[in-house]
Amino acid sequence: MSETTGAFAGPAGPFVHPALFYGDREEYLAGTVPFVREALAAGAPVAVAVPGENLRLIQDALGADGEAVRFLDMREAGRNPGRIIPGVLRAFADAQPPGRRVHIIGEPVWAGRSPAEYPACAQHEALINAAFRGREVTILCPYDTSALDERALADAHATHPVVIPAGPGPQRGSEAYDPEDVVARYNAPLPPAPGAGPGVLTAAFDEDGLPVVRHLVTGHGERLGLAGRALENLSLIIAELTTNSVVHGGGSGEVTVWAEAGHVLCEVRDRGKLADPLAGRRPAPPEQPGGRGLLMVNLLADLVRIHAADGGTTVRCYVAL
Repeated sequence: MSETTGAFAGPAGPFVHPALFYGDREEYLAGTVPFVREALAAGAPVAVAVPGENLRLIQDALGADGEAVRFLDMREAGRNPGRIIPGVLRAFADAQPPGRRVHIIGEPVWAGRSPAEYPACAQHEALINAAFRGREVTILCPYDTSALDERALADAHATHPVVIPAGPGPQRGSEAYDPEDVVARYNAPLPPAPGAGPGVLTAAFDEDGLPVVRHLVTGHGERLGLAGRALENLSLIIAELTTNSVVHGGGSGEVTVWAEAGHVLCEVRDRGKLADPLAGRRPAPPEQPGGRGLLMVNLLADLVRIHAADGGTTVRCYVAL
């Protein structure tokens, strides 16, 4: 992730990515509902992916016009920010027929985001600009000035080339726009995993030990309280991450599993270098034989945090209990 220049190189072309700042319900509706109505009037496909309470506001304001809109609760569809580009934004945009501009409202940052989630949110907003470069797509991202802290609002200026201020006033270019800096700034070492102790599993692995480490991690996740689909997700996540370490990360790695704040955390460390900041966020073409491991991890986990450095990569996944 330290090598981001290639991902952001070149003109954005027809892609439009404004941040909409709002301070109350009226400003929110004034910025979102006309956006949707104008797109519908032009015959354009529209999706709205915002937290549930705001989703209902837009649905109520649109009335019958909302029948033509794809609505998604971002608290569910985008709980893991790494899932939003492939599972929400690209999933909708790629399904539309060519020749029509796609319009999306996406609100991935809200006041209830945890400290662990927020850095992944900021990186997601920055990476949208690379993921949609050259596409006939407009993604409007609302930001609540009454509830979000100054860091989140400053990052919104850095991740969006255009900003729409709260209240009356025209949109303008963002003088602070620097998405590459945001991706790099939040590519920071993760808080240390816990050391040896009750409830903590740590195991080294190589190619020959893959089945053993998967069994160990799945069994430990079950002891920590995971069951059903969540336990199946953990088993798939560890299978993908450990295989990636063997294939792309120097042939071996180390995994640590523990419980924290209502989640089971699974961290895999190896000597590989993850140079592509969009790895795991870009849907793989159907004809491509591989390249879906980290994408699957993002789709299954409730949160994925990554620290990529020259000396190795750490991937930490959260699965809710």
